[in-house]
Amino acid sequence: MANSILTNNSSTVALQNLRNVNKNLSIVQEQISTGKKIGNAKDNASIFAISTVIKSDVEGFKKISDSLNLGSSTVAVARGAAEQVTSLLTQVKGLIVQAQESNVDRTKIQTDVSELTNQVNSIVNAAQFNGLNLVKAATGTVNFLASLDRDSTGTVTASSISVAAASLETTAGGGLAGLAAIDVSTAAGAASALTAIEGLIQTAVDASAAFGSSQKRIEIQGEFVRQLTDALTSGIGALTDADLEEASARLQSLQVQQQLGIQALSIANQSPQSILALFR
Repeated sequence: MANSILTNNSSTVALQNLRNVNKNLSIVQEQISTGKKIGNAKDNASIFAISTVIKSDVEGFKKISDSLNLGSSTVAVARGAAEQVTSLLTQVKGLIVQAQESNVDRTKIQTDVSELTNQVNSIVNAAQFNGLNLVKAATGTVNFLASLDRDSTGTVTASSISVAAASLETTAGGGLAGLAAIDVSTAAGAASALTAIEGLIQTAVDASAAFGSSQKRIEIQGEFVRQLTDALTSGIGALTDADLEEASARLQSLQVQQQLGIQALSIANQSPQSILALFR
């Protein structure tokens, strides 16, 4: 190729190479400074879109974890109350059995029964968490947010864990309403109370078992949500985080290329000077 003072092809090629090296060097420096290989949609639109959606799911699951913790605590209070009520009813049964004897003071036994009944009411009234009481005037179910289910089309559906309430009140209409009617002050009353207490104990036992099963399920779901959140976070990192070891090695390589490119451009810019020798 003929030498020309108007067009320096060698300089043009050297300049293009140096620009490419500087561009790649800028990308690697940004990866090192931010720790990400995909920082915005310009870097990779598809990966950026996927990672952004997953990030939104992670934030949602963090809130779900809070909801499950609240649900577990609420059910734990109800379970503890039901178990304590069961223990008190067992004590009442012992008094009723004692009242079956003919040579006992049934009046004093009835006083003990009444005090235990009052204690049952105290427990039931206090068994609330954040204002929600599952054993007092309780009917129906309470739903606790458990998951966000995303299908292949991107549609998100919320799913919940339902916990059935169980009334353990001794007032009219309550699950233990029969407890207030127990009267062992007479032989006939003591006899009928023996039958009634079995049903009341079973009601409290059933409530304890149901709350225990619900609490266990909520805790299992909570552990799964925590594991899922960790897995999603790791997945986001695999998609977007930069390999800093690779980036560091590439940075050194590009820095050397940059220095060589500058030298090559300098040499190419000097080539027109050789034409002057022809005119000496």
